[in-house]
Amino acid sequence: MFNANDEVMSKVSYYTAEGLKKLRDELNQLKDVERPKASQAIAEARDKGDLSENAEYDAAKEAQGMLEMRISKLEETVANARLIDESQLDMSKVLVHSNVKIKNTANGMEMKYKLVAQSEADLKSGKISVDSPIGKGLLGKEVGEIAEIEVPNGKIFFEILEISRD
Repeated sequence: MFNANDEVMSKVSYYTAEGLKKLRDELNQLKDVERPKASQAIAEARDKGDLSENAEYDAAKEAQGMLEMRISKLEETVANARLIDESQLDMSKVLVHSNVKIKNTANGMEMKYKLVAQSEADLKSGKISVDSPIGKGLLGKEVGEIAEIEVPNGKIFFEILEISRD
């Protein structure tokens, strides 16, 4: 299921069915709705006359360029996305899509996070990226282990209390 060669060849990210659907929905919205709007804005600006002094035309062209870059990046992300069958994941270790309960060993504070792909990360809802310093530090750890995480202020130590799946 996890192929080490995938990691080397391209930036592979692992998604739940829901996460991948959100990516595809956003890509379709950009292609089917936003792209035609951008073309229309350029056409309208072009119809207003001299292009050399038409700020509206320049702005529309720049917006279109940014949109095309976003579409291209999303297409690459979707192409490199791998769907995870969460029922097949090892429950003994922290992996992508693990729910993990940790305790800061310095102050005893407990936190719960779900490790997700970078594009699914949302700290407000407790989802942290596996690419973040904390995410990287937790990966592969088992219950009872201490994760040593390098942060700008030094090192933080988290004890792994619990690992679960949704």
